[in-house]
Amino acid sequence: MKVLVIQPKIGMGDMVIYLPYIHAISKKYKTAVSILVKENSRANQLLAEDKYIKEILILDRTKNNSGTHDGLSGFFKLSKDLKFKEFDKVFIFNSSLRYLLISKIAGIKNISQYPLFRKKDNVVTSAKIFTENELGDIVSTQPELIISNDKVNKAKQKFSREFKHICLGISASGPTKRWDIKNFIKLCININARTPTKFYLAAGNNDKDLIDQFLNSELSNNCISFKDLKISETLPIIKNCNLYIGNDTGWLHISSALGIKCLALFMDSPVQAYGKYSKNIEVIVPEGETEETTTHDTLGADKISFEKVFNVSIKLLN
Repeated sequence: MKVLVIQPKIGMGDMVIYLPYIHAISKKYKTAVSILVKENSRANQLLAEDKYIKEILILDRTKNNSGTHDGLSGFFKLSKDLKFKEFDKVFIFNSSLRYLLISKIAGIKNISQYPLFRKKDNVVTSAKIFTENELGDIVSTQPELIISNDKVNKAKQKFSREFKHICLGISASGPTKRWDIKNFIKLCININARTPTKFYLAAGNNDKDLIDQFLNSELSNNCISFKDLKISETLPIIKNCNLYIGNDTGWLHISSALGIKCLALFMDSPVQAYGKYSKNIEVIVPEGETEETTTHDTLGADKISFEKVFNVSIKLLN
């Protein structure tokens, strides 16, 4: 049986969060599945060793409607591409009529999809309920990124036992979701004074300024940047870290799925959607807010307690 999963959300974090449901579908049908995802999900790098994924198809849709799957011509192109694959079954993690019609035109007989035209949802809850209803099984929300032991052990050889090792998620999808970089630097100085520590700067080329501030600080000899590494190259490094500390960003969800403890700073994104699905994630929200009230437009970056972040970091590190 040939099974397709359509997951059109943007970013690494969402890709990771949907993994338990993709894996559950694969296990239920006893076959590796194909997934249709966007390029910036980084699925090709995150899931390169995932035995539950048969192939990764790229959904080319953009904000300015210039993608090959945008518009009417893109609609028929995607339909044609999927028809060529001759899928028997599709799971659509989306409420759009577009994907339903594309699947029908592609000749897929068995279609399961979110309720059409639903405007708002909790990304985790919706995916869990949908998958459980379709499969008739309970599905854990805990994701797992699969990576070979050989790669993990090879990376471990470069980790000194004289240090603790922390992955720092200093980037974010927007400035309102980032704790000030000066706070991160101060935090790391204080942690290092308590326990000698190496810090792995989880950020890319778009965050060069943030990385440079770290590398120009007194911590420079203790910092390793991910800027020039592929996502796939960072996975065995993160797997060997003792802790993740950082913003609600893709690196948080990657770290959680690699099984390490995570301290997540939520200041302008919904905790209930992105901070409660994993046993590995502990959350700090702005002073005066709760996990229920911290969501989009909370704008609480200046209200994250430094003392609380430091104290919880030390507790989790030890």
